[in-house]
Amino acid sequence: MTTQQYQFPKDFWWGSATSATQIEGAADEGGRGKNIWDYWYEIEPERFHNQVGPEYTSDFYHRYQEDIALMKEYGHNSFRFSISWSRLIPGGTGEVNQEAVSFYNHVIDELIKQGIEPFVNLFHFDMPLELQEIGGWENRDVTDMYQQYAKTAFELFGDRVKKWFTFNEPIVPVEGGYLYNFHYPNIVDAKRAFQVAYHTIIAHAKAVKAFKELDIKDGKIGIILNLTPSYPRSDHPADKKAAHIADLFFNRSFLDPAVLGHYPKDLIQLLAEYSHLPHTKDGDAALIKENTIDLLGVNYYQPRRVKAKEHLPNPHGPFMPDWFFDNYEMPGRRMNEYRGWEIYEKGIYDIMINLKDNYHNIDSFISENGMGVQNEERFIVDGQIQDDYRITFIRDHLKWLHQAMEEGCHARGYHLWTTMDNWSWANAYKNRYGFFSVNLETKERTPKKSAHWFKRISEVNGFDEEK
Repeated sequence: MTTQQYQFPKDFWWGSATSATQIEGAADEGGRGKNIWDYWYEIEPERFHNQVGPEYTSDFYHRYQEDIALMKEYGHNSFRFSISWSRLIPGGTGEVNQEAVSFYNHVIDELIKQGIEPFVNLFHFDMPLELQEIGGWENRDVTDMYQQYAKTAFELFGDRVKKWFTFNEPIVPVEGGYLYNFHYPNIVDAKRAFQVAYHTIIAHAKAVKAFKELDIKDGKIGIILNLTPSYPRSDHPADKKAAHIADLFFNRSFLDPAVLGHYPKDLIQLLAEYSHLPHTKDGDAALIKENTIDLLGVNYYQPRRVKAKEHLPNPHGPFMPDWFFDNYEMPGRRMNEYRGWEIYEKGIYDIMINLKDNYHNIDSFISENGMGVQNEERFIVDGQIQDDYRITFIRDHLKWLHQAMEEGCHARGYHLWTTMDNWSWANAYKNRYGFFSVNLETKERTPKKSAHWFKRISEVNGFDEEK
């Protein structure tokens, strides 16, 4: 029997990620304004699992010191969180909320005190309600408001925060809010969806421009994208074309402008052919080209497997990206049955090789990867959740990340989704993802077995495995 060593660099980023709406709670405290999630829960609580809303969540707002101490104790050297636009600037524009400034200053200072580098994201699905009421990302004016918000955050916190991200998974509000009806405002209209996607990139580029103009010492700015490799069912040209189009819509529509500074020509041609190109302005192409990112966060959970369409789209139905492909369930695939997602660890390797070959081998890191499981209390032994399934999931993804790094990919770290069990939008607390379980009644945090394992591997920057 031989031992395989998986050793990572000494400056590798070990940590976890979360977002404001999902953990802060205190929705009506500290001068915070409303965002679209507060409003949607008010008007349609039945759309949320067990009708649990975002007002309390995991209470990071009051417990951040305890949570950061846990991160330190269990091996974090970095942590990605988001700023709530509605908390920092209630209503999305106008005066800065000094209570919010104080809160985020305390969080940042506590992280640094504990030797944990703060990675700060500016937008994680949480549009201020007042801005959604004037169209949200459909409204070009909101991109200027976002730029001002971003500039404010850079000026307030950029003396200590050196890793900044404009958006997390910007494709998701497009899909959920404007195509597939799982996020507010629940509009099904592809033309509006593509306008939202385009204005998101414009907002992103404006924020990058503001960041570069401030010239923050040692600062890097990026975006966090959920990259989902599109695998064709077969080598048949029709299947390969279907996979290519899925990749254009769901990966390259954000990846190419953010990293390369331009959109894929074949995506533009496709949207033009179906009269779905978004409205643009003179100067937009230059804005995007001149404001590419320094650092890419990669969220990876599952692959996308597709095949050629078996039936023509309904000519009376709404235009959709899946007019061009069908999803394909590969026989023998391994599943996370709770989330309905395929587990395919090699996807991380394929993403990294693609970045190396086609995206200037940009500095990147795994900014989310994780496994949501229901009813984890089934696995409690002696007061601890024995989440060996999560350990296996992390370890097997890290092996493929290590392989990509051995082949020259510029991967800098790995962040689990998530730190503590958090509120997962309409799924609320249905699936648990955290290193630390959260008792929803008492808010008590308890490390799972995976937290102890992660502490050990982060301390030695890797792990060994017998073959």
